[in-house]
Amino acid sequence: MSISAYLDQYFPQFEPALKEIIADNCTLKSVPAGEKLIQTGQQMRATMLVVEGRLKLYREGEEGGEVFMYYLEPGTACALSMICAQKQETSEVMAKALEDSLVLMIPVALMGTMMQDYKSWYNFVVETYRSRFEELLNLLDQVVFRAMDQRLVSYLENQREKLKTTQLYITHSEIATDLNSSREVISRLLKKLEQQDKVKLFRNYIELL
Repeated sequence: MSISAYLDQYFPQFEPALKEIIADNCTLKSVPAGEKLIQTGQQMRATMLVVEGRLKLYREGEEGGEVFMYYLEPGTACALSMICAQKQETSEVMAKALEDSLVLMIPVALMGTMMQDYKSWYNFVVETYRSRFEELLNLLDQVVFRAMDQRLVSYLENQREKLKTTQLYITHSEIATDLNSSREVISRLLKKLEQQDKVKLFRNYIELL
């Protein structure tokens, strides 16, 4: 697909003139599964619009641990990369492709003009900030107010909704990383859910019942 076709499919709210300026000035970047697109300390020279695949935003701890923040799917943008690019600051988060992905990289030099001249871009940026803020508030609520078994159930339901499937090809260790827990705790809770006939555990995937 061409850049214009991606914009028409995933960002139909943009004015034709805005789509044209993005298509003329952005680049299409391929990100293989497992590759890091953003790293801590990286200078942000562009913001990104996701048009294929799925990416995970997370923050690394000083001792090497990870804290999951949110996912990026086609039709979305990274709010934190927008902020860092506009303020010419380095990134404090990491972004990794969970599957082969494509992103449109928009140079930071364009963003000021787009904010001033195109209302649809202004509205998109504001909505992106709002939705990501709500996701982070939900994450905070999960950590502070809910027990780990409740967080696990909510996590699995969210994965089913996002991926549109009841078969989740994800390891116990990956779930533990996203929930800032240990693999042993997650495995024990998943076994308990299986005993309650809420999930079925297989070697390579988890089926939600």
